[in-house]
Amino acid sequence: MTDPGSNPETLSYEQAREELITIVQRLESGGVPLEESLALWERGEQLATICQAWLDGAKAKIEAARQKEQVEKA
Repeated sequence: MTDPGSNPETLSYEQAREELITIVQRLESGGVPLEESLALWERGEQLATICQAWLDGAKAKIEAARQKEQVEKA
């Protein structure tokens, strides 16, 4: 798992997703003390936001490329 103190801006999509998967597995397995569960939940929310930002960025690039292609065809 990535260091929880890692700068979120330096995480790749894959790194954030893998850490998020690990967190979800730990939470689902149970047996984690409440305080740690809350910290994991907060980190998971942060990682989910990072993943969504990467996906939104990729979607925007694809849409821009499609629009450029349509303009060039016109």
